[in-house]
Amino acid sequence: MARRIPVRGILRLRASGLSGNAIARTQSVSKTSVMDTFHAADEKGVSWDDVEPMSDSEAYALLFPERVHDGPVYADPDWEHVHRELARVGVTLKRLHAEYRDEQRSKGGPFMSYDRFCKRYREFTVSKQVVSRVGHKAGRIMEVDWAGPTMPLVDPATGEVSRVYLFVACLPFSRLSYVEPTLDMRQDTWLRCHVHAFAYMGGSTPCIVPDNLKTGVKGHPREGEVELNGAYREMAAHYGSAVMPARVRTPRDKPSVENEVWQAATEIVAALRDTVFTDFNELRRAVAARLEEHNSRPFSKREGTRREVFEEQEGPLLRPLPAVPYEVCEWVYGRKVQKNCHVAYKHNYYSVSHLAVGRTVDLRVTDTTVEVFLAGERLATHPLFPASARNRYSTHAGDLPEGRSYSDWDA
Repeated sequence: MARRIPVRGILRLRASGLSGNAIARTQSVSKTSVMDTFHAADEKGVSWDDVEPMSDSEAYALLFPERVHDGPVYADPDWEHVHRELARVGVTLKRLHAEYRDEQRSKGGPFMSYDRFCKRYREFTVSKQVVSRVGHKAGRIMEVDWAGPTMPLVDPATGEVSRVYLFVACLPFSRLSYVEPTLDMRQDTWLRCHVHAFAYMGGSTPCIVPDNLKTGVKGHPREGEVELNGAYREMAAHYGSAVMPARVRTPRDKPSVENEVWQAATEIVAALRDTVFTDFNELRRAVAARLEEHNSRPFSKREGTRREVFEEQEGPLLRPLPAVPYEVCEWVYGRKVQKNCHVAYKHNYYSVSHLAVGRTVDLRVTDTTVEVFLAGERLATHPLFPASARNRYSTHAGDLPEGRSYSDWDA
C-alpha cells in the first residue's frame, strides 16, 4: 500500500507560511501530494486549527475519505494453504501467486501484486512464528556435521578417559535429527554414519550438505568445482544423492544443522553429563533414547513435533533406499601382482589373472570382500580374510595359467 500523505504536517507548515516546494522537501513527499492537500483543504474549508487535535489517520480521512477503506483492499489467500503447498517439490511463491491471481480474476475482485504477495507471506511466517518454506523443500536436503561438544567414556580397567564424538544429520524441513556417537572421526566412520542416518530416516535425499571437513571435501577452490573425496562421492551416488558442501566460513549455508548441533549438545550431552559411561554400547543406547525424546518433543514456536511433521509431510517424499545398503570401502592403490598370480593385502594373498602378473592394480576393500581393479576394470573378487588371519591364500583356479601344475598356496 502507498504511503499516506502527512496531512497534519503539511497544513501545519502551510499555516507557518512555507511554500509548497519547501513543504514537499521537509515532509519528503512530492509537490503533487502537497498541492492535492491544499486543494482538498480549500474545498472543504479545513485549516490547521481544525486538524490540530486530530490524529494523522483522522486528518487524512477528513480530506481524502474516498481513499480510506474499512478493510483490506485485496483479499488475502489462505496463508496456511500457501505455507503447506510451498513444502511440495517444484512449488514456488510465483506459481502460488499466479493461482491466487487467476482465482481473484474469476471472481471479479482485485488482487495484490507479486511483491506484496511475498511480503504478506513473510508477515504470516513472522506472526505465526514458523519457518519460511522458501528456503527449504520437504525431502530435498540432508545436512550433516560433527558436533563440537564431545562425551567422555571411561575405561573401567585403567580409568583412562577417551572422547566420544557426535555425528549429527538433520532434515531442515521437518528438523528431524539423527545423532550417532563414534570413537573417531575417520573417513570410514563418517561414511557409515551417513548410511545409518539414511536407514534411520527410511529414505534418502537428492542433496547432502556437509561442512568442508577433510573426511568429505578435499578442496574448495575459489573457482571451479569442489573436489570431493572419492569414497564420499561413491557413497552419495549409491543413494542417488549429490554432495553440495557449504561454502567456506559460511555457516548460513547450513543453518539447520548448525542449530541442531547446538540442540544435540543441550539435549544429549548436557542431559547425560552426570552419567559415567564405561561401556560404549551403553552410551549408544542412552544417546538413542535421548534422541527419540528430542524428536518427539513439541516445537516451542510451531505446532507438532519433529517426528510428526516428518511422518506426515516429509517422510513420504524421501527417495526409497536401495535394496542393498552401501558398504563402506577402502581403496588401496599401487599393489603389484606377484609372479605367483597373487596380490598381497594385510599379510594375506588374493589371486589375480596370470595376464596381470607384474602389473600394478588397485584394491577395493569392504568389510566382507576384496575386489581387484586394473585400469578401472574389475579382475577378481575374493572374500576378505579375518583380521586375525596371516599368510593365507584365496585362489581362483581360472586365474592360474594352463599347462602348469600348481599346488595349493600356503605359507
